[in-house]
Amino acid sequence: MFSPWGALRELAHVTLYFIVMPDGALGRTDGRRRIWLDKRLQQAERRCALTHELVHLEQGHTSCLGARAERAVREETARRLIPFEDLLKAYRWTQHPAELADELWVTVDVVQDRLAALSEDECGRLAASCALLP
Repeated sequence: MFSPWGALRELAHVTLYFIVMPDGALGRTDGRRRIWLDKRLQQAERRCALTHELVHLEQGHTSCLGARAERAVREETARRLIPFEDLLKAYRWTQHPAELADELWVTVDVVQDRLAALSEDECGRLAASCALLP
């Protein structure tokens, strides 16, 4: 399982700040040395927001992005947080996004991003797995 906290520890030059985000955002990064997370987030939300901001930081994003680039960051965040085999295991007993999120320790948005970004092979494997259910 991907640990954003472990990934952050490897980046000694990056400082994480917990603040009340003034604009309702979950997190932000300057793309170089700082990440801010809203201190009101629950643990799974923090895990997701931190991963999202780490992806921005890794890609050197220092300003707002267009919809396509932001979607790519969301998809990469979802792939890191939800390995396909974990999704497959959870999907066998529920297809409800909130239950999947709880089981996978992510937010519903991240579950939806992961499902939307399934490769053709993953989509086929997921469908075949569910077809085998009684």
